[in-house]
Amino acid sequence: MYEDKTLVCKECGKEFVFTAGEQEFYAERGFQNEPQRCKSCRDARKNAARGPREFFTATCTACGGEARVPFEPKSDRPVYCSECFAKMREQ
Repeated sequence: MYEDKTLVCKECGKEFVFTAGEQEFYAERGFQNEPQRCKSCRDARKNAARGPREFFTATCTACGGEARVPFEPKSDRPVYCSECFAKMREQ
């Protein structure tokens, strides 16, 4: 019923494909307008509106190394560096 369409991004001018699956998704949600921007321009707009992400530095509970985390650490909760966190998730 739907076929892929090639559209032009109004932000960067590059062509992008509005897939049949995306068209079906838009129809299910009741969206009447086709997308005006490519995925990378949509993502850039979202990130610009959100602002930069703040990171905090803490000491890893497991190895004692430096851990940079996107939340303010609390003294009553353990904080892990990315390596120790990945090891814990595997277990």
